[in-house]
Amino acid sequence: MTDADDKRDLVIARLIPAPPRAVYRAYTEPALLKRWFAPKPYTVSEAELDVRPGGSQRIVMVGPDGTAMPLHGVYLEVVQGARLVVTDAYLRAWEPAPKPFMTVVITFEAEGEGTRYTARARHWSEADRAAHEAMGFHQGWGLCADQLAEVAAAL
Repeated sequence: MTDADDKRDLVIARLIPAPPRAVYRAYTEPALLKRWFAPKPYTVSEAELDVRPGGSQRIVMVGPDGTAMPLHGVYLEVVQGARLVVTDAYLRAWEPAPKPFMTVVITFEAEGEGTRYTARARHWSEADRAAHEAMGFHQGWGLCADQLAEVAAAL
């Protein structure tokens, strides 16, 4: 995968004032992930993470009105402290999802005394990308990145 922009990609990047190991922990430990993964006032009520290639994740976001939004995925690549690749093309154990939407590539790179955190959402189609952007990708994922930075900096 190159860093070149693809018409199906949406990207958010932040310099987080915490080492990569702390940012990675906040992303891979359920109790920590629940503290930042949903843009406030949304919350995360459940986080099940089997962080290994082929392992599944199940995260339940809850909206201010109480509506639960379960998110399912499978880890395709796990590089301890450096990179995670997860897709919603599968629900669990290679069980195909009814409507795949994206694959997310997360990188944690040391930069100075912090971490260059990059989240790249690679959508199955340009239409999916446009729909995700219209849902508020930049604002929502940006708020989550700020919340991630707060959690990681406290570790």
